[in-house]
Amino acid sequence: MKKDWEKLMDAFADSPTALVGDVDCTAEGEPLCEEFGVQGFPTIKYGDPTALEDYEGGRGYDELKAFADENLKPMCSPSNIDLCDDVKKAAIEKFMSMSDADLAAAVAEKEAAIEKLDKDFESGVEELQATYEKLQQDKEDGVKAIKESGLGLMKGVMALQKSKGSDEL
Repeated sequence: MKKDWEKLMDAFADSPTALVGDVDCTAEGEPLCEEFGVQGFPTIKYGDPTALEDYEGGRGYDELKAFADENLKPMCSPSNIDLCDDVKKAAIEKFMSMSDADLAAAVAEKEAAIEKLDKDFESGVEELQATYEKLQQDKEDGVKAIKESGLGLMKGVMALQKSKGSDEL
């Protein structure tokens, strides 16, 4: 992916409105990565610099380039309200009219809701893993018990009888 990413950076190097870059999260870029919630590598973010979104698309050059061509441009945001439709303008104006404390509380509430969804997901996955492991063990124990109850001997007798029958013809 590194070669494709470097090719994409070159393709947008002279763009007056789009930036494609990289950050080393293990060095000087660590605080920036923490600020934007980068947890794994490579992570691709896009959008308004004050509210970056996670990129979930393909990682090859063609997919990255197509996405960048479509999405790396000035977008509706508080700093580009003139690019917003009436619904988003109204939402931005509502948020801008809130006090700093109320806005911070609303953001914290939404972030807490996302964190709860993440925890619920992880808990559900752990339950599924435990169920999977129990089912796997039950299957292994069942197969072992069936085989130990004489399945191999039965198959041996069947094979012997079949071979005797074919000899008699």
